[in-house]
Amino acid sequence: MIQTDAALNPGNSGGPLVTASGEVVGINTAIIGMAQGICFSISAATVEFVASRLIRDGRVRRCYIGVAGQNVPLSRRLVRFHGLPRETGVLVQSTAPDGAARAAGLHRGDIVVAVDGIAVGDIDELHRLMTEERVGKPVPVTILRLTQKLEIIVTPRETPPRPVA
Repeated sequence: MIQTDAALNPGNSGGPLVTASGEVVGINTAIIGMAQGICFSISAATVEFVASRLIRDGRVRRCYIGVAGQNVPLSRRLVRFHGLPRETGVLVQSTAPDGAARAAGLHRGDIVVAVDGIAVGDIDELHRLMTEERVGKPVPVTILRLTQKLEIIVTPRETPPRPVA
């Protein structure tokens, strides 16, 4: 999401968010009426990705491992000891009962520091790495559990469709 203070009004959703030079950078999606003009747009790159998948496949596949987490700082000692490239990771708060993470053995309290050898410093990076190409393919997830650095193989699943209300 892109947060903007562009003047948007109810009914502007779906319109383009443009720069002063006319470049489309997003699609307007929401305003917060009581928040002094704070508005949100979906990035143009995300819109392009979703539109191409809808045209190609008629749907968008999303990857799901079933982890709820939060960003956490790592101690310098831990970073140096394990040779980690980042000083932050994703603390696993919970795992979904039907999720691939729980099935693979991830536990509450584990800290995710890499996926498929790519450093993970925050929850957004973890989400970005969960692409449709990873659905059904075993992926090594590097975690810290207490003082140990472990690699657990997780096989992501496709995000189940949400019921339409």
